[in-house]
Amino acid sequence: MRRLPYRYLEDVAIADAAFEVSGHTLKEVFTDSAKAVSNIMVDDLESVAKVTEREVKIRSDSLEYLLFDFLQKLVYYKDAERLLFSGFEINIFPGPNDYVLEARIFGEEIDSEKHRLSADVKAVTMHKFKLEKRGDTWIGMVVLDT
Repeated sequence: MRRLPYRYLEDVAIADAAFEVSGHTLKEVFTDSAKAVSNIMVDDLESVAKVTEREVKIRSDSLEYLLFDFLQKLVYYKDAERLLFSGFEINIFPGPNDYVLEARIFGEEIDSEKHRLSADVKAVTMHKFKLEKRGDTWIGMVVLDT
């Protein structure tokens, strides 16, 4: 079985879903966080075909809020357009006073015949939310309101 680049944290939030992700680059952490959020919504992330594309551009004065806003955008698309995503091409650029995320995300419309939905993620929360660098590794922790 393939090792996931994130792990779910059962004891952090009783009624919600929580996960921790780590990577050597911000791109890895953002991508794996997006996959973790999507995988909380649908049992089998590989069942989500990459047939629909959305472009996402977000600016923030901190990397932490950049990650928060990006993950919240996935929840928005699920609610507003009934879309799930399984593919992520992410670039992060430092600006003079902020950070910019430019991403292309790929997925498809929710299909009850094809997708076994597991949790209705309502929002990304600030509870215990963090993104920090420890040595040469970036660590993120996310709690989702389900």
